[in-house]
Amino acid sequence: MVKPRIVSDERVEDEMTAKIYDHMQRGFRDKGWLGTEQIIKAGIEDGLALEVGPGPGYLGLEWLKKTEGTTLKGLDISQSMVDIATRNAEEYGVQERASYELGDALNMPYEDANFDALFCSLSLHEWSDVEGILNEMYRVLKPGGRYIIYDLRRNLNPLTRWFVIASVKPKEMRPSVASSFKAAYTRDEVELMLAETDMRGYSVRNTFDGLIISGRKPDTAITTSE
Repeated sequence: MVKPRIVSDERVEDEMTAKIYDHMQRGFRDKGWLGTEQIIKAGIEDGLALEVGPGPGYLGLEWLKKTEGTTLKGLDISQSMVDIATRNAEEYGVQERASYELGDALNMPYEDANFDALFCSLSLHEWSDVEGILNEMYRVLKPGGRYIIYDLRRNLNPLTRWFVIASVKPKEMRPSVASSFKAAYTRDEVELMLAETDMRGYSVRNTFDGLIISGRKPDTAITTSE
């Protein structure tokens, strides 16, 4: 039996916590655990992409490094993360291709059909209005645009969950990751929420340590007649 979600109000917003989170994500990058290859396998290889909740930015920056002629915008609710991601883009030497700004994913400051692609990692379990943010993502994506959303999964095998948490460094972040697992959704829960959104053309699948929502926005709007 799957335990009920336990939602924490903990957020990585203050400067000190953001620096520790940056350290953890840098370690994931160095181990090849970010999942950049999943973005490319999903067909996201060109154009202008939006990363929702980029944190320190390593996922998108690695994507930029492995693709050509691409540009990236990042939208994060934490000013500390925006500042760190901007500095990291300079370190990567891609500051002309990447920009980050403060904003709420529930009310994105972008026009309809503005992006060629969209991706997001490790944020879904933190959203207070999942359906609303998924609708915003879909709104700003161009027809034909591809998207991929990764998050942890609450009903993960206990041994796998222990391994993931134990692998986190610095160890100060381990309680936060454990809380994220408790707040995460199952595949069935995600599919029920997606059914209530505007999103179409999606699939949901389990991974070793979480789940992935991916798909392509249809080229033309789907209409129904009475």
